[in-house]
Amino acid sequence: MIKITQLLAAAALALSASVQSVSADTSISLFTEQYPPYSMTTTGQPFAHRGEDIDGLCPSIMKELFKRAGVDYQMRLRNWSYGQQRVQRRKDHGLFCAVRTAEREPMYQWVGPVTEMKGALFAKPGSKIELKSLEDARRYRIGGYKGDYYADHLIKRGFNVNVAPSDTENPKRLQLGTIDLWISDALAGPYLAADLTDMGPIKNVLVYSVNPVYLAINPETDPKIVNKLQATLDAMRSSGELAAIEQSYGM
Repeated sequence: MIKITQLLAAAALALSASVQSVSADTSISLFTEQYPPYSMTTTGQPFAHRGEDIDGLCPSIMKELFKRAGVDYQMRLRNWSYGQQRVQRRKDHGLFCAVRTAEREPMYQWVGPVTEMKGALFAKPGSKIELKSLEDARRYRIGGYKGDYYADHLIKRGFNVNVAPSDTENPKRLQLGTIDLWISDALAGPYLAADLTDMGPIKNVLVYSVNPVYLAINPETDPKIVNKLQATLDAMRSSGELAAIEQSYGM
């Protein structure tokens, strides 16, 4: 008679083989956006269709994560709204780095936190705007972009947010004075403004939120893959690897 321990061992071996085979046979299509230093192209182009042409804090973490988990992937950089629509409709697709909200929760499976972002409001150099709280920004025209968590959050709260198709338009709008404030990430905003305008260092008038960000995966994707990625990310955090990558990008 086969012993119970032998049966359990055989079951565990079968489960391990199953997870490995799923990972080997499945490739995840990853999408991100132009949002330096979190994600950016290495070619100077607005879009990229190969992982080797994409750099930044979040892609660096994703590349190491998928390598260590043994999960195949392709990585593309497109507009955020395009990536969202694609991932929501297609199995084995993922989007990073995304803020996890109650509204988005049922739309994806989640792996993370990967890192964190800080919501900030920026004014152009020399601006006299001073904010003691987020409520003080209600009197101003605020620039955001389509599909962005920060813009959507302020719109729902009744702020005067003018949404552009892409965040790359907002530094120029701030410089021209068509918006008074620009909502962006505390780390990413100065990078983008310096790259796209010649107005000099922008003025950070308020940091008002800190948000963990995640890899958001289509809900029809095999949960075994998602669990394997989460376990691998947890191990990277425990070993200090995530902190080391963050420090290399000035966090």
